[in-house]
Amino acid sequence: MKPTRINQYLISLFGILSFLPGFTQTVTTQDLSSPDQALKVSVSLGPAITYRVYYQNRLIVASSEIDLVLQDGQKLSARAGKPKFTTRQNRGQIVSPVPEKRKVIPDVYQELTVDLRNSFSLIFRAYNDGVAYRIVTAFKDSITVKNETARFQFPENHRLYFPEVVKRPDQDRYHTSFEEVYSFKPLDSLSSRNLFFTPVLVAPTTAPKIALTESDLEDYPGMFLTGTGSKTMQGEFAPYPLDEAIAGGEYSQKYVTRRADYIAKTAGTRSFPWRVLIVAPHDRDLPGNDLVYRLASPSRVADVSWVKPGKATDEWIISSNLFNVPFKSGINTETYKFYIDFAKRFGFERIMMDAGWSDTQDLFKIRPEINMDEIMAHAKKQGIGVSMWTLGMTLERQLEPALEQFNRWGVDFIMTDFFDRDDQKTVRLFQKIAEACARHKLMIMFHGAYKPAGFNRTYPHAVAREAVLGSEFNIWSNKPSPDHNLLLPFIRMLSGPMDYEPGLLANATPKTFRPIGENVMSMTTRCQQLAMFIVYESPIQFFSGNPSQGLAEPAFMELMGSIPTTWDTTRVLDARVGDYLMTARKKNQDWFVGAMTDSTARDLTLSLDFLGEGTYEAAICEDGVNADRYASDYKLSTKTVTKKDVLPVHLAPGGGYVVRLRKK
Repeated sequence: MKPTRINQYLISLFGILSFLPGFTQTVTTQDLSSPDQALKVSVSLGPAITYRVYYQNRLIVASSEIDLVLQDGQKLSARAGKPKFTTRQNRGQIVSPVPEKRKVIPDVYQELTVDLRNSFSLIFRAYNDGVAYRIVTAFKDSITVKNETARFQFPENHRLYFPEVVKRPDQDRYHTSFEEVYSFKPLDSLSSRNLFFTPVLVAPTTAPKIALTESDLEDYPGMFLTGTGSKTMQGEFAPYPLDEAIAGGEYSQKYVTRRADYIAKTAGTRSFPWRVLIVAPHDRDLPGNDLVYRLASPSRVADVSWVKPGKATDEWIISSNLFNVPFKSGINTETYKFYIDFAKRFGFERIMMDAGWSDTQDLFKIRPEINMDEIMAHAKKQGIGVSMWTLGMTLERQLEPALEQFNRWGVDFIMTDFFDRDDQKTVRLFQKIAEACARHKLMIMFHGAYKPAGFNRTYPHAVAREAVLGSEFNIWSNKPSPDHNLLLPFIRMLSGPMDYEPGLLANATPKTFRPIGENVMSMTTRCQQLAMFIVYESPIQFFSGNPSQGLAEPAFMELMGSIPTTWDTTRVLDARVGDYLMTARKKNQDWFVGAMTDSTARDLTLSLDFLGEGTYEAAICEDGVNADRYASDYKLSTKTVTKKDVLPVHLAPGGGYVVRLRKK
C-alpha cells in the first residue's frame, strides 16, 4: 500500500476499535501555567483533544475540542503514538516600529508543544493576560484542509457581545464588510443560524471577561463563530471559492458563486493561525491589550524607515462640501490644494484623495477636473504627503503599473477598498498587495476588510484596517451611537488598529441627530470626537470633519493637530465595558489623556500621578455647560499642574474630555 492509504487504513481501524466493548484509550493530560501562575491551561488527549482554562483555580473555559481534518481523512485527533511534550519559557521583548499602544512590548509566556507523532502537533501558550493555541503540520506535500474544529465551551450561560453578519440577499453568508453594531445576548440563545465575526467578548457576571479572536492569519480563511444553542460557540470558516462573479457598479467587487467542499489548500508543513483567548480580570485590562500583536509573525519588511505615521484629512464623508471658499468645491484641483493648506496650517502630515479622483475601474483614467502634477507640486512645496484611494478589484488588476505611477507622483500611502470577504483566496490577496506595496515603499490601509489579526506586525506598513462600523455611517444611519463607540475599544480594538475616522465638527444629541448626507453630524459631543484621536488606535488617523468649519475654530484644530498617532506608553486609567473609558498615552515627554462616555453623563476624576517630576502645562478641552443640549459646545482652558494634582472630569451624555500635558 502507499503511505497515504496505510494511514487511512489505520485511522479507520482505530475508529472501529474505539467502539468495541472493552476497548479503552488512555487519556493523557498536561498542564501549562502563565508566568504569574494565575492562568492555567489543561490539555487532554483522549478520543478527542480538548483543553480547559482556569483563572486562579476557577474554571473559566470548559472542555473545548480542537481538531483539523484533511480531505484525505487524516486528522489531528487520530494520534499515531504516545505524544511527546516539550515546554519552554520566553522572557523577551518586542520593539514595535509602528507602536499603536507602546513601543517596547514585554513578550513573556510559557509554551507547551504537543507532538502527536502523526505529522500534526499543537502549540499552547499561556501569558499573564490570555492563552492561545495553534495547530502545526509537517507533511511533505501540500494538503487540503476539509475543516477545522475550534470549540469554545463555557461553564455557565454567560452573555456575549458579538457583531452578527447580516446576510445579503444575493450572496452567501460569508460576504460581509465586517461593519456591524454589537448585540448582547446569552450564549444559549445563539444557534448555527447566527454567524458572527471576531473579536467577540464573553461577559460573565463576575470577572474575568474573555475575548475570542485569532492572530497570524495567513494563507487560510478567517474564523467566524456560530452559536450552538448551548454554552458553546464554534468556529466556522468560509469554504474555498471556486467561481466568482462581479457586482456593485461603480464600487464593484467579486463575490463567490460556488464554493468547494474544503476550506483551504495549503503547504503541508506550516503553522496555522493562533486561536486567542484574552482574559481580562478588570475591564480596564482590555483596551490596552496587545496579545494579538505579540502572537503575530515578526516583520518581513527589513527596512521600515519609510513608514511615516501621522494624521490626514479626508474629504469623502463630507463630500468635499466646503464653504467660505473662492472656488467651486468638489473633486477638483482647487479643493485638494485647499486641503493641503489646511493640513499644513494645523500640523497634519498628509491629505487623502478619496474615491472619485479617478474612474474606479481604471486608476489611469483621471478625473478631468484634477491636475495631479499641480496637486503634487503644491503638496511638495507645503511638505504635505498625498494619499490615494483605490478600488480593491481595480488595484488587483492594475497592481504593478498603478504602484509605479503612485511612486512617480510621490504618493506615500494608499487605501484600497471593497473586498468584503476573508476566505483563503482573499487572505492571500491581502498578502500579495502588502508585499507589492512594501517593494514600492507605500503604506497601505485596507477598507471593506476583515480584522488585522496581527498583520500589522508582520507588515508594519499595513498600518490599519477598517473592519469597524465607523464615522461614515453617520451619513446614512444612527448606528455610530455613543453606546457603540464605547464598545469598540474593548472589543474591535483587541485585533489591531482601526480606521474609525473621527473629527466630525457638526455634533448632535440623540434627540437632534439626523443622517443628512453632505452635512454630516455625529451623535456625540465635539469633545468625544476629539477624544477618539487618543482613545482609538490607528497610526494613520483621518480627520473627517469640514475644514471650512475647522478654520473658524483654530484653537480647537491646533489641539487636534498636536495629538500623535503612535505612542511610547499607554495606560488605561479607568474603564467599564460599553459605559466609559479614560486612557492616558505618552509620546516623548508629553502625555495625552482622552475620556469618553456612552449616552449617560458621568463625573470622573483624573489623578495625574503618572506624570514625572516638575510642572506641566495642561491644555484642556471639555464638554461645555450646554453640551447636553447643544453637542458642539466645548470649553478650552489651560493651567499649570504637577503629578500631585487631580482634575475633575465631567462628561455630558455622549461626551468626551481631552487634556494635553506638556513638560515645562
